[in-house]
Amino acid sequence: MRGLEYALYKFRRPVEHVSVDLDILVGRGCVAGDVRALRDRGFRIAVAEPYTLTMERRGFIVDLYTEPAFAWVVYMDGGRLLRECSEDVELAGVPARGLSGGAEVAVAAAHAVYKEHLVLLMDCLVAWSWLDGEAWSVAVESGVEAGLVEMFRVCSLVRGGLAEAPFRLEPYVLAGLYVGKVVRDPVFRATLPNVVKYLVSRRDAGARVLARIMRKSY
Repeated sequence: MRGLEYALYKFRRPVEHVSVDLDILVGRGCVAGDVRALRDRGFRIAVAEPYTLTMERRGFIVDLYTEPAFAWVVYMDGGRLLRECSEDVELAGVPARGLSGGAEVAVAAAHAVYKEHLVLLMDCLVAWSWLDGEAWSVAVESGVEAGLVEMFRVCSLVRGGLAEAPFRLEPYVLAGLYVGKVVRDPVFRATLPNVVKYLVSRRDAGARVLARIMRKSY
């Protein structure tokens, strides 16, 4: 993917880890080039959705995101993350592009709170290691500062032995966070109706929603 606009997303961690898949943030104008590069390595398109393209090779998944989103609702500005928060990194001697540590904290918080409704121990490790002024700045500029505050609250409980991770966020907390997001984020507000299209496009929508509400982990 050298020469293309991309950044490894939700990937850099302060501890050694094994990812079940690989998330990559890509520029809108580079999607075709990114797909071609992965196809040349044996990947095929498995699922194509607004803002996300899933590619697969022998059971390994790569998700290409133009925008961080859930159920076709955009909750962060992918273009801004690419332009302002990506940097050169090295993985096993291979040069690549990734998000900065501070940006990964903001991304982890937004993903945990707005998309998954679960705070993992890995999210806390990221926050404890890399939470700094940049993380707060990225969160504020991306409209996810409330999510970062909530993740930090949960991680403080975990560190103090008052809660265990994964920690499922309470419904009333989520309701307040979503209301705040709707009020303050025009892109989130504009794409929110896409939830209806997302649910209608899936036969098992009810089961999926129930499973997400009741689950204790991914």
